[in-house]
Amino acid sequence: MGNDSRFSHLEDVELADAVQAVREGLTTAAARGRGEEIVFDVGEISMEFTVEIRRDVTGKGGVKAWVVSADAEASRGSTRTHRVAFTLTPKDARTGGGLRVGNERPGGVSRFGSTGQ
Repeated sequence: MGNDSRFSHLEDVELADAVQAVREGLTTAAARGRGEEIVFDVGEISMEFTVEIRRDVTGKGGVKAWVVSADAEASRGSTRTHRVAFTLTPKDARTGGGLRVGNERPGGVSRFGSTGQ
């Protein structure tokens, strides 16, 4: 991420919100591509973040992972930050098939993460 000003706001983004932003971006791309002659299959998405683990200060007792910028990582030192890397494989919640940017019908996230069949 470096010194790129587009990412300076990531200093206070929760990891779950960063993943949600990718999900929303894919949903928007699918909607924008609806009806186009060319569509794209979405393959695996590799993500890597430097995170800082913090206790929930609202009293709920949990911990959350917060994405930190490269500048914040350098100033905090490596003992308080961790690298998290994972791969996501987007699926259409209705069909279970792969996601296409440019689907004939709009995608949705209402069942994303659902364990029900």
